[in-house]
Formats: sequence, C-alpha cells, structure tokens
Amino acid sequence: MNIITNKKNALLFISIITGHFLFAQIDKNATKETKALCKNLKTISKEHILFGHQHALEYGHGWSNKPNTSDVRSVTGSHPAVVGIDFSEFSGHFKEEIENAKIILKQNVIDTYERGGITTVSWHFINPVSGKSFYKKDSTAVAAMSFIKEGGSHHEQYKEILKTIADFAHSVKAKNGTLAPMIFRPYHEFDGDWFWWGKPYTSKEDFIAVWQFTVSYLRDVLEVHNFIYAFSPDNKFNSETEYLERYPGDNYVDMFGIDDYGDFGRDGNYNLEAGIHKLKIISDIGIKKKKLAAFTETGLESIPNSTWWTETLLKALKTEKLELAYVLVWRNDVTSPTHFYAPFPGQVSAPDFIKFYNDPYTLFENDLKNIYNNKFKL
Repeated sequence: MNIITNKKNALLFISIITGHFLFAQIDKNATKETKALCKNLKTISKEHILFGHQHALEYGHGWSNKPNTSDVRSVTGSHPAVVGIDFSEFSGHFKEEIENAKIILKQNVIDTYERGGITTVSWHFINPVSGKSFYKKDSTAVAAMSFIKEGGSHHEQYKEILKTIADFAHSVKAKNGTLAPMIFRPYHEFDGDWFWWGKPYTSKEDFIAVWQFTVSYLRDVLEVHNFIYAFSPDNKFNSETEYLERYPGDNYVDMFGIDDYGDFGRDGNYNLEAGIHKLKIISDIGIKKKKLAAFTETGLESIPNSTWWTETLLKALKTEKLELAYVLVWRNDVTSPTHFYAPFPGQVSAPDFIKFYNDPYTLFENDLKNIYNNKFKL
C-alpha cells in the first residue's frame, strides 16, 4: 500500500518532500537518512504503529547467534520493524571485551539498516563510579550523576565513555557508505529506584545537567549526527507536568517515550485505563512540541494471556487517537524458560500474535520500504 492513500496523507507526503514538515529535530546537521527517518516515523504514527523487540536478532528463546533469525520472524515471517540493542558492554569491561561487543553490535545495526529496519538503543550503564552494576542495589555510589557531570570527579572518565559510543556511531556504515541512524535512549526509567541514575539518588538539576551535556558532547563536539534522542521515564506520572518534571528541554530531546509494564499485566495487574491515559499524555506532548512519541518498553513476561496481543495491547493502542511511532516489548532470554516477551513457535499467544501482525494498524519490517528516504512507502 502506498502511503498516499487519501488527501490527508498526500498533503503529508508533499510537506515532507518540500521540506515543510513540522518536525523539531534537535540536530540540524543530522544525516539525510536520520532526518528522513524522523519525518517518516512522524507520518507513520498518524495512522499506524511499528512493532519492536529488544535483542531480537542477537538471541531468542533457546537460541543465540543465528544469522537472520528472530523469534518474531519464526512466528510471522517478518522481523520486527524496530530492533533493540544495548550499549551496556561499552564501559566497565576490559578493552578487548568492549571491542568484541562493538563488532557484534555493529553488524547487527548495519544488517538491520540494510534490510530496512530500525535500531533503538537502550543503555544499561554500569556505574562509572563504583564500577559495579547498573542496578542501584549492586552499586555503592549513590549520587553518581553528580560525579560525572561537568566539574565532577569522574567527568573526564564519562567523556571517554561517550567517545566510545561516538566511535561506534561513526562505524555503522552500510555498503553504500551511509551511516545507520539509531534511536538513542539513555537513562531510561529514571523516575524509578532500581537504577543508579534513578530519581531517589539524583537531583533534578544533576539529571538535567548530565542529559544536556551528553547530547551536546555527542552531537556538537564528537559530531554524532545519526542519533535520534529519546526521553523515557517509567510509568510513575499522571499528568504532563509530572512527566516533564526532569525534561532537559526542547533542544535535547527528539522523542517522548514511556516504559510501562505495570499497567499492562505485570504480576497479574491490569490497569489499561491508566496505561492509555499515560500514552495519551506522551502522544499529546509529541504533537504539541512537534516531536516523536513512542511506547518505548512494555510487555507481559511469559505471555500467559493467550489473547494479550489483540485484547490488551492492540486494544489499548487503538482506544485513543494516539500518535506513537512504535511499541517495543522486552527480550527473550536464551536459557530461562519463563523470561520472554515475544512469542515463539508453539507459545500459547502465538496465534493471537499472528492476528496482531495481520492487523493493518501494526507494521513490521516487511511492511517498510525506503524508510530512510523521501520515497517512503508502506
């Protein structure tokens, strides 16, 4: 289906190709492909939503390191449109381990880009002060954000870590020489208490200072121009004011996200009304500020609800006139029999997931054509 299906979409397409599409991207020097991706994601969000899965191509339920394989593809015939990776291995490890991690992820990102899919990056950042886990419970440095901000004792170390990320961003070149765009989502779920950068351990001022420095240093000093920057707390807000309490400003964010497992069935608790209300908040902010919005993480572990995909997730996404670029569910562990968030062949929700896949509202990788240029089609 060509995206120009009616007068409304024709006008959207015209505005894209003439350069008048109202999208406030923060990097004026972004690559042509990154700019096109932003605009096309904004267009998609008006009528559809992309489906994403974390670590989809690195491993899955009972397997790892199989070329061109994903559990989602095994069920539907298509990879997810959005593939999640993580920069967790880019610090806190020996140099050789970091380089090996970069090699694996580099190929993952390039392959996804060349197939026409999209990469989003989370960052389970090992505490640079304690050298331990990204989890607060494993960390001895409570206020680490105050150490890595400008003027802090670990600021130079933080700059070196950002250089590692920049080197990776500059390395993901396709065969045609273009750089693969990535949606970079640092310091996610910052309103919770489980990560060392969480709200109980980090002042609003320090959080904003570190976020602004991170974007400015990558974009303006290290010249990373293939990132789209996503801001995504957990679900601990009930109003726009609460959501934006730690917002670093319009010059430092391209995408508004939310991670919400709690309202969508975690521990058997469903509160779809609350979940929809929060999705509407971020959708409305994106519309108002001319930026993107996305459901950056969700899912139901083990998916015991056989109709969760259509009767919970899809129903929630369709209840309001939401403008969300994508929805991403969490990973499928290799060895755990219960830690998975996307179905695999034989899993109880797989038939319902095929219905979810076939719904015209949802888009997978096979549905995307030319997402990185102005000839975009569905």
